[in-house]
Amino acid sequence: MMARGLQALGRLKVGAMNQTEAAYARTLELRKAAGEVAWYKFEGLKFRLADNTFYTPDFAVQLSDGALEAHEVKGFMMEDANVKIKVAADIYPLRFFIVRTRPKREGGGWRIESVGNEI
Repeated sequence: MMARGLQALGRLKVGAMNQTEAAYARTLELRKAAGEVAWYKFEGLKFRLADNTFYTPDFAVQLSDGALEAHEVKGFMMEDANVKIKVAADIYPLRFFIVRTRPKREGGGWRIESVGNEI
């Protein structure tokens, strides 16, 4: 059983970003302006993992070199989300990343972890 303090208070509507996702979208906009990112879309891809099991990463990101990536932005990662991103990384031929905020005492910004095999 999950501790009450770890449960989500409520889910946002599909297509609505939480504060952490909105902050990361601003980072992607800066990377786009700098020419590193060609395109990105919030909840832009949906991956079938098995019958009636899907994974939708927070951001689909296309880099300026054409590489397609899936970015999952998390403050806290539940076990089912962790399993889904690992399964997706094993099945699909693109790069998957988990993006977490870096504490201010560590300089702020983002901690980005690659998931699965490198392409």
